[in-house]
Amino acid sequence: MKKLISILLPLIVLALIGCSNQQSPTQPAVNTVTPEPDPCSSENLPATVQGINDLMREFDDASELASNLPIQQLSDTISNMQRIRRAAEDLQTPACLTTLRTHQLNHMNGLIQTLLSFVGGADQETINKGLTAARADHDRYSLEIVRLLGITLSPVTAVPPVLEATETPAVSVTP
Repeated sequence: MKKLISILLPLIVLALIGCSNQQSPTQPAVNTVTPEPDPCSSENLPATVQGINDLMREFDDASELASNLPIQQLSDTISNMQRIRRAAEDLQTPACLTTLRTHQLNHMNGLIQTLLSFVGGADQETINKGLTAARADHDRYSLEIVRLLGITLSPVTAVPPVLEATETPAVSVTP
């Protein structure tokens, strides 16, 4: 009998402890999960766009460098641009940024392909078409980011240069 009690007593204590930890049916369950913030809400959108735009700025810097290098030195810059493009492709983005991301990737792919064609000896017309298409995709990207962030663009008016009073234009007189 003592042996039976020594075996049953710990089991009964464990059962009582387990029952005391359970919530009673009258207590409401406490939800400790906080909802994820909406990345597409107006207050979160600037931070959501930041990752995409950081990659675009890095790509723009690399393309600026590429435009100032001799053809023999383009391979490393093209490789860097491809690395940036892969990072942009791998970036997880919400559905509200699908159009922005599409314009970004179209621009990146077009410019990389144009540079590869240039290195491969493509004719000037092919290069010009590629650059024009890549610029158009970059413009579409820029307009989409402005739209997403609700930025109002004001037209820029050209201001004619003003000559300082101390400057005099050079005049050459021929006899």
